[in-house]
Amino acid sequence: MTDHNAKVSRPRRFPAAVLAALMATGPALAFDDNGIRFGPAGSGAPSPGAVDREFVRDWEKNPPPGYPTLSPANIAPTKAAIKKYQEIVANGGWETVPAVKMFYGETHFAVAVLKRRLSVSGELASGGDDTENFGSDLDLAVKRFQATNGLTPTGIVDERTSAALNVPAEVRLRQLRNSLARLQEYAGSTAKQKYVAVNIPAAQVEAVQTDKVVSRHTGVVGKPDRPTPILRTAIHEMNFNPVWRLPPTVISKDLIPRGREMQKDGKNVLVKFGIDAYDGAGKKVDPEKINWSSAQPASLSYRQKPGKDNPLGFLKINFNNSHSVYMHDTPSESMFGRNFRAASSGCIRVANIETLAAWLLAGTSGWSESRIASVKEKGDRVDAKLKKPVPLYFAYITAWATPDGVIQFRRDLYDRDRSGSETATSY
Repeated sequence: MTDHNAKVSRPRRFPAAVLAALMATGPALAFDDNGIRFGPAGSGAPSPGAVDREFVRDWEKNPPPGYPTLSPANIAPTKAAIKKYQEIVANGGWETVPAVKMFYGETHFAVAVLKRRLSVSGELASGGDDTENFGSDLDLAVKRFQATNGLTPTGIVDERTSAALNVPAEVRLRQLRNSLARLQEYAGSTAKQKYVAVNIPAAQVEAVQTDKVVSRHTGVVGKPDRPTPILRTAIHEMNFNPVWRLPPTVISKDLIPRGREMQKDGKNVLVKFGIDAYDGAGKKVDPEKINWSSAQPASLSYRQKPGKDNPLGFLKINFNNSHSVYMHDTPSESMFGRNFRAASSGCIRVANIETLAAWLLAGTSGWSESRIASVKEKGDRVDAKLKKPVPLYFAYITAWATPDGVIQFRRDLYDRDRSGSETATSY
């Protein structure tokens, strides 16, 4: 529940040279962007070990399109990645990297361990020196590792990066095997099709057409104790400036506990947030007559009108499912600029949702980017049915490889891979 509006701007696209340098397996050319070095050190570098917060927020909010996660073209590369990790495991895996902060220009005994670790997994060219100096080649290797492990590529080995580095090779192999089986389940559905995919561990949403990512959106997914479900369905409708009908989980775990707390202070949660309560007959209940310490609140339904406090923002995307979940906008974009984005009650919040809406409504009579912008500006309460439902997949893919040979890993957010390692689930 928030009380402020968010400004939505067009997504920023990172220069191709930056992305190419990150993904390349060999030496990369120097490239500076927002004070973050992508290649050999140059002038104008930030203070050693300093994080450019604006860059972090920008990267997290606007991920590069890349390859479709559920593409059938990823199956063969993922099989190759499994063979690679079988060899890594057979050879003893990798060393544990000391949990100390490291960055370009540092000299530390742990730097040599870090070099060996990244040499094994391939981010750092094999045969590199075993000195304790953190040079430009290691700086780029760390950024490659971060970018392919769902972390912002700052080049700084912080606590989260150390945790990802120290996920055992055996766990990564298990993730690859489990994810391959999941990818194979989608192969027949996603080929040459227009669809939307939500990869829950990556907390990202992809609009895909003819096996190309049209747009990729940062998402916010369910908390580990309120997980986003695995789904196969289709998007059929959108509600602009919607009424929020509070789902059961939010009522029991958020609204009622908050109502009890505020009642002790002589305040009313419904009055504060502009929420209406209704009894079983659909009659509105006087909020001042609700006893939040009794069983009464659990028997009521709740709705919140469109407005600045409405957590759905200006758009709700509907699809049939038995979990009472949906995709939606949000009045607060702060979570989109963070790396760990498991914060909802199971629904998916979508950044730059106007872009996704325009793509979904393409071909639907009466709808265009300009109309969507007008509806948002005026606050009109409008529903739109898609001309043709668009398939939607909520998937759980923690490891995969793409046709360019890059291997991707994400945290095992809900421990569905039985990682047995805290670092694999929460880094």
